[in-house]
Amino acid sequence: MEQTLDQFTELIQLNDRAIDLNEIPWIPQTERAWFKPVRFDIATGRWINLLKVKPGGQVNRHRHTGGQVLAYTIQGEWRYLEREWVAKPGTFVYEPPGDIHTLVVDGVEEMITLFILEGTVQYLDDEDKITYQDDVFRKLKLYQDYCKENNIEMKELIY
Repeated sequence: MEQTLDQFTELIQLNDRAIDLNEIPWIPQTERAWFKPVRFDIATGRWINLLKVKPGGQVNRHRHTGGQVLAYTIQGEWRYLEREWVAKPGTFVYEPPGDIHTLVVDGVEEMITLFILEGTVQYLDDEDKITYQDDVFRKLKLYQDYCKENNIEMKELIY
């Protein structure tokens, strides 16, 4: 029996979803930074989240391995200590794999940015030694643990 392209697509595709992000909690990352997961793609190692950082906060020096990073700033301003530019609302940022940088929020408003990440985030000390790593599985576990500890219903974010 021959299938049309539409029939084949219906057979293998994932169902679409609309997620109310107001129902997803902010997960503490540091004392001045939180993430809100949007999607975990465990087949590819990609994850999508909102990152919120209070003024004066930072995401320590790190390197992305295994893929690119895409970011879209929604609120506030942020920059990398190692760069000249400042991301403001409406700014789109592309980061190549292997880039090393330190995210800081200098302004008076908290920053919220949508990040699409692939691979691993390796946090580095001053000698470039890895002190900590994040990936799709670690972020998923942080989300699951936070929901369980705070009696919050988890939304299905694995695609």
